[in-house]
Amino acid sequence: MSISESVLEALLKRSPHLRPQLYFKSSLTALSHAMEDQVLASTGKLLVIASFQRERFYRQESHRYLRIAALTSQVYVLAAPETDFMNRSEQYETVAFDPSDQLSQEWHLVVIGQQYSACLVCRERTSLPTPADAVEMAMDQTRRFEGVWTFDRQVSYQAAEILLDRILDYRPELAAKVAAAKAEILLPNPAKLEVDPDPFAQRLVTHLQAGQYKLLKAYRSIATQERKERLVNSITTAMRQSLNPDEIFRVSVVELGKVMQSCRCIIYRCKETDLSTRIVYEYRRDKRVASLLDQEWPLQTNPLFQTVVQQQASGAIANTSTEPHFDLSPLKPLLKRSPIRSWLMVPVVNQGRLLGMVEMHHCQKEPHLWTEEERSLVESVASQLGVAVIQAESYANLEDLNEQLEALERTRSNLIAITGHELRTPLSTIQVCLESLASEPDMPTELRQVMLSTALSDAERMRKLVQDFLTLSRLESGRVEWHLEPLALQECVDLALSSLRTRELDGPLPKIETNVSGELPLVKADGEWLVEVLAKLLDNACKFTESTGEVMIEAHQNGGKMLEVTIADTGRGIEPNRLEVVFDRFYQEEGALRRTAGGTGLGLAICRQIILALGGQIWAESGGRDQGSQFHFTLPLAQEVTSASPKAKGDRR
Repeated sequence: MSISESVLEALLKRSPHLRPQLYFKSSLTALSHAMEDQVLASTGKLLVIASFQRERFYRQESHRYLRIAALTSQVYVLAAPETDFMNRSEQYETVAFDPSDQLSQEWHLVVIGQQYSACLVCRERTSLPTPADAVEMAMDQTRRFEGVWTFDRQVSYQAAEILLDRILDYRPELAAKVAAAKAEILLPNPAKLEVDPDPFAQRLVTHLQAGQYKLLKAYRSIATQERKERLVNSITTAMRQSLNPDEIFRVSVVELGKVMQSCRCIIYRCKETDLSTRIVYEYRRDKRVASLLDQEWPLQTNPLFQTVVQQQASGAIANTSTEPHFDLSPLKPLLKRSPIRSWLMVPVVNQGRLLGMVEMHHCQKEPHLWTEEERSLVESVASQLGVAVIQAESYANLEDLNEQLEALERTRSNLIAITGHELRTPLSTIQVCLESLASEPDMPTELRQVMLSTALSDAERMRKLVQDFLTLSRLESGRVEWHLEPLALQECVDLALSSLRTRELDGPLPKIETNVSGELPLVKADGEWLVEVLAKLLDNACKFTESTGEVMIEAHQNGGKMLEVTIADTGRGIEPNRLEVVFDRFYQEEGALRRTAGGTGLGLAICRQIILALGGQIWAESGGRDQGSQFHFTLPLAQEVTSASPKAKGDRR
């Protein structure tokens, strides 16, 4: 059964003088609660008819109608069933109407007593909702209704009669009970009563205030969630635009400080074992707040930091001057220099590993109580920062892997080049010499000796080439174990010169002079590899310098932190535009030069890899052709450097 005419339409036909008004759901809720409160405060015979649109709305108020039913037997509740709502006669009468009935679009409450009466008859003003919108509308306090609310007894009687007739349509078995209500409560020609509106008005104001408080609380919750989402989105956007943690931290500290409206916000990287850190990222609400930028920030002496690290959870101090749980006496100088009244500290953690810390400071005289919403917001930001740091580290590791892959690819390409060009010529020469010796048993002794010498010379050239190539491959792929120790440069120079002089060369060496003082400070280096660099640079200088020329070795302190070594010669020289490429693999200024001077074309490339790995720099200088050349490299002093990184930081040329 479905009735198309609404109760409001039927009431307006009986009382055409009535003018419907516009109500919002929040207002109707307050009116209904005030009317129900008045019933609960009444005595005598009462008739209460309440019509809810849906069962879910009724369930929110069912407990109130159990209390009302204890006062009178004439209580009727109507609703469209959704789960277990049905026609029942228990503490009060429940009436389940067809969901397509006009009752499903209306809100009714009629109360009639001996001393007063009131009725609320409204119809919702909305188009038919889609299933997706229905739940949202049900929770919307701004839903609009049009209808009548009045204390007029005659109008209340008419509304009660219309609703009782609707009840009989759905539950005809209640005819006797409905007839009794009409006879005992809906009296003909009711007398007009003077009703004191003050108690009802007080109840109404109370419920309106309660509804307003709930709305404000909901709005605050929505605003907090919006701030949280906006802040997290801004940090996520920064993470998408850049994998640089510095940029992400710089954006995060400003956005978080603004949203939290704190006096100061700082973010820093740290580990559990760090004694202190330096503040790099800071937000201040105004310039009156002392800045902590570039200051050393203690960690191990900070009890709040230690607690947060141990628990891996946020920690807060409401008032540093009266804090009972932490002994802040070690921080008195810090708190005096940078006053902090209220303190919130949230760790940046990923998989149990401490990556950094987010701190919020309030510096006013009045302490600030950190709310759960505030802590949750900062924790969300810290979680995003942890993801950003891990992503940046993963990207850096990926770059390292790519560099290693590129080095392997270069090695492969170089190996192909060596096989195709560098090894083919000496192999051909050796093959020709050996074939000649084998096929010509009567070859003169002098020519036989020439053939053997040529084969041995090219075999030695191949050995050096393979050895240098393997050495460079180890250096470029990071497979070298460095044994750093304090060394005297003069001893390394003497070893390199001894190696040079004992080597078989094609002619006399140029004059070699050394100007390396024994009083120079020790350098931090790997002795074996340092001698290798010196030997290759000296060998290179001697090969391109006539025997009548000169090679000079000098050393001096460079800026107090590094020792600079120079190997200069008066030989062939280098064109200015070639000063950088001479350190490339297999570089030769002229094709014929390699054949006349010998060498593999890998010596300077090996020297560069070694010096960069030891923490120094290497570069070349020359005035041009036939004006000699100077090769410089630097090494860290033993007291200044404790370790050397195997990653190149770039040349200074």
